[in-house]
Amino acid sequence: MDNFWKNKNVLITGIFGFIGSNLAKKLLTEGANIIGIARTSHKESLLHFENLIGKIKIYKSNLDNLSDLIGIIGENRIDNIFHLAAQVEVGIGMSNPYLTFESNTRATYTILEAARLSNIKFGSIIIASTDKSYGDYPSSQMPYKEDYPLKAKFPYDVSKACADMIAQSYSSEIFSMPVVVTRFANIYGPGQLNFSALIPDLIRSALAYSTFEPRGDGMQKRDFLYIDDVINLYSLIAMSLSNDSSRISGEIFNAGHSVPYSVKEIIEKVHNKIRIIDYKDILLKMKSRKTIGEINIQFMSHEKVYKFFGWKPKVSIDDGISKSIIWYKDYLKEKYGKD
Repeated sequence: MDNFWKNKNVLITGIFGFIGSNLAKKLLTEGANIIGIARTSHKESLLHFENLIGKIKIYKSNLDNLSDLIGIIGENRIDNIFHLAAQVEVGIGMSNPYLTFESNTRATYTILEAARLSNIKFGSIIIASTDKSYGDYPSSQMPYKEDYPLKAKFPYDVSKACADMIAQSYSSEIFSMPVVVTRFANIYGPGQLNFSALIPDLIRSALAYSTFEPRGDGMQKRDFLYIDDVINLYSLIAMSLSNDSSRISGEIFNAGHSVPYSVKEIIEKVHNKIRIIDYKDILLKMKSRKTIGEINIQFMSHEKVYKFFGWKPKVSIDDGISKSIIWYKDYLKEKYGKD
């Protein structure tokens, strides 16, 4: 399947985002025609930083505009869809649940309905979800398994859990669309320019470009996946779904290292690699802080994706952080014009 993506028309929502831009970069190298949808043109994107924007066909549209989406899909005779766009901020979910439900739940059923009404035989439709759809389970029941009931409670988590169930409805015998839902651990790496995320925020501050403000006591545990591993898995799932949709359509696929790290451990790893500033003040600040709207411990198994696709993560957390630091050094130097 070396030439699978050659001349495929691939629609990516959230094209300027961290995962969307990395996926576009990868599929461009494999000969795909990339069509992206975004509400606005984001100058802060990997696509601009690596001069890829001119190789992609971009549509400015809201994902709640059904007629626009039908037109974009039909005009470009889309073969494969990756729905990656989302409102991903847990804090915004708490302060503005309506926006979060509109951005995550409504956008998902609108893109799926547009695909259904387009009367195109798609190879694959991948709906990107999150480990937070599962809600809060005790550490004794970790890692999350795909057959766990969804117990989401916080607005962001609920918005994604609802979208997942809608996606499975479209994949059922009612509509028989080739849809898969992915739930991955925390993704990090080059091109992640949302500096409210832990690792880019830490790296930027450790390089003395900003001040890191802890949001909790540092004891929350998360599983982390490097972006290259994620992009390879997305490609594998889409190819498998395109070649035999009856085998995996409607499936949920988790992915992670199955090894959680506390926020405190990640802080130490980043600072011990950079060694520019003392991070002990950060640890002192965290001692009395608590977060609201966050699950205490989350990590994911890759047992099922290994069984179906022979996939497991290749990049360790230490190697991934080192690779990320190299990329952010170049990016921040260009952005701020200093070493």
